[in-house]
Amino acid sequence: MALDSKIKQQLQVYLDKLVHTFVIHYSVDESPKSQELLSLLEEIKSMTDKIMLIPSKLDRTPSFTIADTGITFAGVPLGHEFTSLVLALLMAGGYPMKLSEEEQKRIKELDISGNFETFISLSCHNCPEVVQAFNIIAFLNHNISHTMVDGALFQDEVKERNILSVPMIFRDGELWDQGRMELDEILAKLDVNTDAREAEKLNAKEPYDVLVVGGGPAGASSAIYTIRKGLRTGIVAERFGGQVADTMGIENFIATKYTEGPKLVAQLEEHVKDYPIDIMTLQRAKKIERKELVEVTLENGATLKSKTVIISTGARWRQLGVPGEQDFSGRGVAYCPHCDGPLFKGKPVAVVGGGNSGVEAAIDLANIVGHVTLIEYAPELKADQVIVDKLKSLNNVTIITNVETKEISGIDKVNGLVYNDRATGETHTLELDGVFIQIGLIPNTDWLKGDVELSKYGEILIDKHNATSMPGVFAAGDCTEIPYKQIIIAMGEGSNAALGAFDYLIRN
Repeated sequence: MALDSKIKQQLQVYLDKLVHTFVIHYSVDESPKSQELLSLLEEIKSMTDKIMLIPSKLDRTPSFTIADTGITFAGVPLGHEFTSLVLALLMAGGYPMKLSEEEQKRIKELDISGNFETFISLSCHNCPEVVQAFNIIAFLNHNISHTMVDGALFQDEVKERNILSVPMIFRDGELWDQGRMELDEILAKLDVNTDAREAEKLNAKEPYDVLVVGGGPAGASSAIYTIRKGLRTGIVAERFGGQVADTMGIENFIATKYTEGPKLVAQLEEHVKDYPIDIMTLQRAKKIERKELVEVTLENGATLKSKTVIISTGARWRQLGVPGEQDFSGRGVAYCPHCDGPLFKGKPVAVVGGGNSGVEAAIDLANIVGHVTLIEYAPELKADQVIVDKLKSLNNVTIITNVETKEISGIDKVNGLVYNDRATGETHTLELDGVFIQIGLIPNTDWLKGDVELSKYGEILIDKHNATSMPGVFAAGDCTEIPYKQIIIAMGEGSNAALGAFDYLIRN
């Protein structure tokens, strides 16, 4: 294969940074994908004198391993995984990592061992985060090895292990975890003493002027506005970026024709880190109380204090709440068509939800799977007409409206979906391999019940200054009652909440 000239030019810049020589052992046969891998490796080798290629017999074909790093790629790491490949080459070639000495020391001192495997799809935008994190861990800790496995190329293993969602991580052949995770999250799971250490550090922090709970667009906007007002600001969040990190194409972010969620999250984080904002991730809020100051208690037992608080905890995928949904999560029940769609290549699937997200998911999946059945509760699809017309033009899509999903069936994985026709009352069953649920969002506000006034839908009630029912506490973004849940609106609401908090502080 030949790399695109622009990509090759960018790659050359990185390869020129390699400090010392290293060896790549590769395993290929006569298959097209093997030859594609061999061509890729030879092209990379032609661009630097720091890489040696040696044919070998590895556990999987096609695959290659970077000697003395514990890093293996089973498949052809292109698409979203090309960055994972480049970063692995830089590490192997001695280019300094963007990790603090403290973080590197923590990884080296992990008292664990194991062979980790991450099953991915090249179209998954969440997978590279996991692959790159485990590659770093394997490189720094010689008791750990890591293999990226492209599930599309190793279908026998995917079938044997019932992999119907990516990324899915195995440790010594046993399922370890699944879903998008950052390096800090993985280290917290590997290091059992993390919670106690973090709680001690957090309890020792001085009170803030403004504490932002949540790290999505609303939270980032709030923090930037308050720090620019000269207020001591902290952000506490489970992860930076929130739902945006799970979003692919974004075409309605004004002044930016097109971007993708992970890229926008990286830009948000970079902007926030330009200021002296105290960022505390991997932390979930448990309770909020108004005492002398506002106190936010975290799941690990720590308590953070602040003169004001801005809640921007966002929302999560709404679930159907039908039998089988939880049982088959990750085994046929999915929420991200971009990530998990390739695992259903040529197979029949359903999409539940007739709004924009559901119709867009059905269109995306129609290019991959054998057949898509779109199921909508209402008599008509609720999506924009332009994408409804696109959906109806596809010959492998069936649209069923005015029906209620009653059950997702299966044995060890999904094999069907049961629905009722709301007009006739008749029950029907679809034979399927996967169900993608796209029925909107639910606010992350369970921890506020009884302390902050919520709507009947669980959304935080706010006034025109984004103030909540608790004095000194403000809210912004998808966790509030604002009717339209959009990234750009969340940013504006975050700014408004920040100005509301500032106004509260100067008046009190």
